[in-house]
Order: sequence, then C-alpha cells, then structure tokens
Amino acid sequence: MPERDEGTPPTSADEAAGRARLEEIRERILELDRALVDVVGERRDLVLEVGRLKAGMGLPVLDPGREAQVVRRAAALAREHGVDGELVRDVIWRIMASARDAQEGHTRWGPPAPPADAGATAGET
Repeated sequence: MPERDEGTPPTSADEAAGRARLEEIRERILELDRALVDVVGERRDLVLEVGRLKAGMGLPVLDPGREAQVVRRAAALAREHGVDGELVRDVIWRIMASARDAQEGHTRWGPPAPPADAGATAGET
C-alpha cells in the first residue's frame, strides 16, 4: 500500500487495501496460533515422556537445576531472535509446570480435568 500524507484523508481504495491487509494478517495469526498450539502440545508431551523415563530408571523426576538451565537456554534463544526473553521464560515455565501437574494428576490453570467417565455424558442434557 503506497504511503500517503498524514493530512490526506484515506480513500476508499486505501481503506479497501487496509482491510485486505488486515484480513491477511489475521489469517496468518490464526495459522501461527495453530502451529503454536501444536508445538506447545508436542513439547509438553515430550516433557511428560522424560518424566516417565526418569521415573522408570529410578531417577528423580523433578530436577530444578535442569529446569532452570532449560529456561535460561530458551531465554537466550529468544534474545538471539529478538523475542522477549521474559515472555519465553514464562511460557517454558508454564509448560513444565503443566507437565508436572499432569504427572501429579492435577492442574493449576484452567478448568479441572474431567473425571475419566465424564466423556460418556459430556454434552448430554
């Protein structure tokens, strides 16, 4: 879209181009949200698998030093890519906390997990 003088009111063509670009951006955000959800879910699943493997080998599942190292590494990667390191740290901590909660059979965020037999009656009124 060509630049226009700040004092010039937008034309209908400017508005149409702006709306089209807005829609393109929103579609891309939706694609990224889908990809982000997939990646977060995959990462959480891998963290759960690590916990199961460690438990099976008799190792402590919780390793605060390792968790801190992983978070520091993620924050460094974020900075290298010009992304807010604190945001990334928070996301990584939350994924690890979610996996820990799943291993312990409870959840900290969102609604509690439904009971195992809830699927049979879910949605029925």
